[in-house]
Amino acid sequence: MIPSQRQKYNQQFSTEMYQRFLDDLGEGYPEIPFRVAETPIFVPKSLKEKLIAAGEEIIKLIKQPNFKTLTQKAIPSEWNVPNENQQPHFLTFDFGICKNQDGELMPMLIEMQGFPSLYGFQHHLAKTFKSSFGIDDSVNYFLNEFTEEKYIALLKEVIIGRHKPEEVALMDVDARNQKTAIDFFVTHKMLGIKILALEEINKVGKKLFYEENGKKIQLKRIYNRLIFDEVANNTEIFKNSFDPREELEVEWVTHPNWFYRISKFTMPFLKSEFIPETRFLNEIEKLPGDLENYVLKPLFSFAGMGVIIDVTETDIANIKDPENWILQRKVNYEPAVQSLDGGVKAEIRMMYLWPDGGEPQLCINLARLSRGKMIGVRYNADFDWVGGTVCFMEK
Repeated sequence: MIPSQRQKYNQQFSTEMYQRFLDDLGEGYPEIPFRVAETPIFVPKSLKEKLIAAGEEIIKLIKQPNFKTLTQKAIPSEWNVPNENQQPHFLTFDFGICKNQDGELMPMLIEMQGFPSLYGFQHHLAKTFKSSFGIDDSVNYFLNEFTEEKYIALLKEVIIGRHKPEEVALMDVDARNQKTAIDFFVTHKMLGIKILALEEINKVGKKLFYEENGKKIQLKRIYNRLIFDEVANNTEIFKNSFDPREELEVEWVTHPNWFYRISKFTMPFLKSEFIPETRFLNEIEKLPGDLENYVLKPLFSFAGMGVIIDVTETDIANIKDPENWILQRKVNYEPAVQSLDGGVKAEIRMMYLWPDGGEPQLCINLARLSRGKMIGVRYNADFDWVGGTVCFMEK
């Protein structure tokens, strides 16, 4: 997207350089099971400013005094966790890169989460791209004047808080074997916090503990990476550990309820040039005549699962719980990233940290490249110049 950066990158690129980059990226870590793209995205200042403006519009809604009232129905009653705090600690907004009527590149909101993303890995990925391919200082993967030192300091403030690193753990069902486990290991290296599988945590009264070298250590803060959708059919796993829905003497980063509050459920409340028309399916009195220009999305799903792209009236008639679905106008991705053999579509995630008692701060980003019908590494397995990556944005 920045022609000079793209031309320079593509001219020097070779499969040997890419392999050395992957080797450097994975050195000292478990194998990365998802595809990392051959290139970062070089974002011009004009598009960066639109991405920032779009994020600010969404945050304005989230900070409204009535936001919790608006989103109370987003939380399934069976997954409502007590002691919710006043704010999420993480905000991530996914934008498809499109073209507007004037031919300008334009971000359009696809998804949003009040849940952590790859905050450790994206820093590691960008640093490795920069060193492997000699990316110059006229562009940066950090935003908002963040530096590596400032970024790690804020991560520590948000994730560890007032506690000791050993009293804080990154938790998931089987954390060390998750698809994004490299992010967990990078985070551990950066912050010194534990990586714990759910079954490694025990409950005594209302307190949580884990064992290390024969010693019991109280867990006071959980960096939560557990998604309830993924364990909904297997709640037996809580019997060997603890049930997050119980009253517990532990701090959540971020509290599980925010995963639901800031999600596809929030999108119908947003009206902006950066937001595609989105409505709750049960509130639509008359279906649009051009259903081929819409997608149907379940509210409670993860990583694009269950999305219906080529919508028909039959699809809609077959849905038994329309209150749990949204109908959204399709976003037409522009193949704006020039690979060695043509244009590739892009999605950019803007990633914020929100410290206790502070304001949300835009820090870093994530991106995905796609040649398939859907964005996401699982839908692009047979292509090259696709997969997870990062943006270097014009200063």
